[in-house]
Amino acid sequence: MGTVINNPILVIERAIYLRDKENYSLKEAVQEGLLSRVRPITITTLTTLCGIAPLVFIPGAGTELYRGVGAIVMFGLIGAALVTVFTLPALSALVLKGRKINS
Repeated sequence: MGTVINNPILVIERAIYLRDKENYSLKEAVQEGLLSRVRPITITTLTTLCGIAPLVFIPGAGTELYRGVGAIVMFGLIGAALVTVFTLPALSALVLKGRKINS
């Protein structure tokens, strides 16, 4: 859950900081905010998937009970990573357009 929640927050926070404090254009701020998090998102997602994969894909004693939960976590994490990388930049640009946040 931490990965799914924290990655979009960090991307948006970085974009807002770059736009407001570093005077980046909105497009550049969103791009840079995402680029600063793509590698950590990828690494975290892949390591978690590699940890869950044996539970989901390798049958064995006791895995019947947890296979469904493992599949839900695995595909939820994949979906959240895809939404963060592909949908979040467009949505954040729409929401932040014309909006200046002063601290």
